[in-house]
Amino acid sequence: MSSLSAVTEGETLPPSGPDRNRSGGRQQNCCLIGAAVKCFPLSPQVRQMAAVLLRRLLSSSFDEVYPALSPEMQTAIKTELLNGIQAEVLPNIRKKTCDIAAELARNLIDDEGNNQWPEVLKFLFDSVNSQNVGLREAALHIFWNFPGIFGNQQQHYLEVIKRMLVQCMQDQENPPIRTLAARAAASFVLSNETNTALLKHFSDLLPGILQAVNESCYQGDDAVLKSLVEIADTAPKYLRPNLEATLQLSLKLCADTNLTNMQRQLALEVIVTLSETAAAMLRKHTSIVSQSVAGESALDRIACGLGGKIGCHQQMEAILNEIVSFVLLFCQDPHPRVRYAACNAIGQMATDFAPTFQKKFHDKVISALLQTMEDQTNPRVQAHAAAALINFTEDCPKALLIPYLDNLVQHLHVIMVAKLQELIQKGTKLVLEQVVTSIASVADTAEEKFVPYYDLFMPSLKHIVENAFMPDASAVMQLLLKTQTDFNDLEDDDPQISYMISAWARMCKILGKEFQQYLPVVMGPLMKTASIKPEVALLDTQDMENMCEDDGWEFVNLGDQQSFGIKTAGLEEKATACQMLVCYAKELKEARVRVAAAESMPLLLECARVRGPEYLTQMWHFMCDALIKAIGTEPDSDVLSEIMHSFAKDENDVYILTKVSDILHSVFSSYKEKVLPWFEQLLQLIVNLICPHRPWADRQWGLCIFDDVVEHCSPSSFKYAEYFLRPMLQSLCDSSPEVRQAAAYGVGVMAQFGGENYRPFCTEALPLLVGVIQAADSKAKENVNATENCISAVGKVMKYRPECASVSEILPHWLSWLPLNEDKEEAVHTFNFLCDLIESNNPIVLGPDNTNLPKIFSIIADGVVNESIKREDGCSKRLANVIRQVQVSGGLWTQCVSTLNETQQKAIQDLLNTA
Repeated sequence: MSSLSAVTEGETLPPSGPDRNRSGGRQQNCCLIGAAVKCFPLSPQVRQMAAVLLRRLLSSSFDEVYPALSPEMQTAIKTELLNGIQAEVLPNIRKKTCDIAAELARNLIDDEGNNQWPEVLKFLFDSVNSQNVGLREAALHIFWNFPGIFGNQQQHYLEVIKRMLVQCMQDQENPPIRTLAARAAASFVLSNETNTALLKHFSDLLPGILQAVNESCYQGDDAVLKSLVEIADTAPKYLRPNLEATLQLSLKLCADTNLTNMQRQLALEVIVTLSETAAAMLRKHTSIVSQSVAGESALDRIACGLGGKIGCHQQMEAILNEIVSFVLLFCQDPHPRVRYAACNAIGQMATDFAPTFQKKFHDKVISALLQTMEDQTNPRVQAHAAAALINFTEDCPKALLIPYLDNLVQHLHVIMVAKLQELIQKGTKLVLEQVVTSIASVADTAEEKFVPYYDLFMPSLKHIVENAFMPDASAVMQLLLKTQTDFNDLEDDDPQISYMISAWARMCKILGKEFQQYLPVVMGPLMKTASIKPEVALLDTQDMENMCEDDGWEFVNLGDQQSFGIKTAGLEEKATACQMLVCYAKELKEARVRVAAAESMPLLLECARVRGPEYLTQMWHFMCDALIKAIGTEPDSDVLSEIMHSFAKDENDVYILTKVSDILHSVFSSYKEKVLPWFEQLLQLIVNLICPHRPWADRQWGLCIFDDVVEHCSPSSFKYAEYFLRPMLQSLCDSSPEVRQAAAYGVGVMAQFGGENYRPFCTEALPLLVGVIQAADSKAKENVNATENCISAVGKVMKYRPECASVSEILPHWLSWLPLNEDKEEAVHTFNFLCDLIESNNPIVLGPDNTNLPKIFSIIADGVVNESIKREDGCSKRLANVIRQVQVSGGLWTQCVSTLNETQQKAIQDLLNTA
């Protein structure tokens, strides 16, 4: 029986066994249990459990139990509850009885908001003014448990409620009263989160809540702090008048090592949550981020919430082991929000630090995510764990994932089947969507190793597809058009706009060419929305303060008492419309849509400049890819002119110009020399990018553009040589590895595609490339990609321009630099050249009496282990044939294999089995 005393507020009891009682039995139980609660001869543990059971009975079976009681019995229960609270001497049982009263009151608010138990309101008012501390606590506990107890009379009693809470929060003699009053005030705020006027009216209670947070934490109670986290999540604007105090208090608690880890984590959670729910408010207090000494696990969420230019990749990478160990602990945290945040951090790190993250932490992370995905009681956590698994597997080397495949498949299949049943029975699909995507990601990485599981997943996946949206798409589209509101009558930020536009785009993807019949209806509203002009203003500090953010304005401080303001209403809709234009162009290849999409490029640029570089980065590649697919094999002059004009019209927007590389890469690879007349509109701007005084990112992207010109437009590319050749050669020795990498790639494509005109420059570049490769720190993580591009470029010069190199002298060095492990594309080039050399029995590569073959075997094995050699690459079969030729020579085969470790030997065998 002693275990019963562990049941506390917020308890959850295990489900009872099958209920064999009829409603009459439940009524009898209700009376018996109620009697047991106030039967003083019984032990406190039994009475406490009786209170818990009665509350549970009222909560789960109220409609069956209470209305069937006689009016006299109902009145007796209500009277005895209030009397019991007043007579009870044991605080725990009084609290449980208050829980029963709150539950009964909750169920006695009718559909019109009438409280059918007015006596409980009188009891609250009398108790809160009582000299008896226990009764004051009881009143606050009931109100905390059910802040909607006043029903439709709440507005009438608003001042009374406020006075009651203020009075209790100022009770200097009784700290528990102050704490409970703060919790009750927070509960009342949360229950009225959408009532802006009420939140403003009760804003002067916030200092008292913050004071109670501070006091209670040092008394070992984090209940008020948890309430503050909930306010930050659900009603962040309530904190605006005292945001600075809220943040400073949170930082203070977070940094105090005298508090428990849970309390410090909750304090940090206040800041992190605000960065997600009220980023605009928090941007005015960005110094908070730099003070966040205890926030390694939350920095990513803060950075994503606030945006900004500060990066911490290298700093985090140095302490990644500690961070990952710290984050994984929170996957088992008792609070679902913390588990959710841990999954979020794992997914982000899996993307940001790939593939190093996967190589170092695969065993810990996969196990933690699979365990978290079993969290059936919290679907959001379960779905987020699946999403993190997608991030992890997308960049996970195949060889690392295979050992976990059986376990992954087993877990994913069990969850998918369970969630498919939920979809059928309840219509819930949040977790199912993520799990199906996880399966796809695992299959994509595992490739042929996933084939044995095809039959396991296909029945469920087939059911999903057969019952998907396609059969109803046309009918739904007709309904959308039938109910469409006149767009000319809508405000720019009316949510109907983005919903309708997004819905049309999804219909377009489903219906394909059948969607063309709807273009006359949807194109007008689409172009109107894409053309929204945001309102901007330059204001002094006083004017800015007069324009509240609630009116849709956001501000950037320009210094000298001036701020730039922009009204963000309509920007989301504008961005959505631009995206949808491209979607239509991609799906329909309709001429009028292509031109509209091209015309939307300036609009997109304008929107991107407002929304920031992250949005722009995402959009360029998407728009380019879709336009190229839509246009076909011949360049569309209208579209290309619009694209070039969009870039060229704003010479001072450096960030936009650096992003031109992405879109021009697709254009050059599709149209080759045909695009050069349009490219020349941008030539001077791109030449400016590679000037020595420009930032390294500008020089990197500028060189990448000229790399594409050489690769896809030679021999015509040489007419631009005067602009880029000398800067490219000089950039081989640049202090920035990103610039060195772009320059080295350029030398490689000069040798491979450039033609005779580039021969002197290949000769001049060769010693510079070798110097970079042989530098002492060339294999350091920050330098390795640039170094590997230099190794590949040396190989291309020897292969395509052997007259430019002393091949016999360089070849032994080149062989010692292999394999390439990081740059997979360049690794393929080097392995193909290696195959050429071996197949031609090159004596330098093979060595006297084939003495270099063990080294070659080691190079091939490491290439397989690091996935630099893949089955679909043509060189994999060529390399396997080399191995097979050695295999028939018993002694030589033994000599080669004996020098390999176990992992390398397995890699050689895998190559022979699959290639």
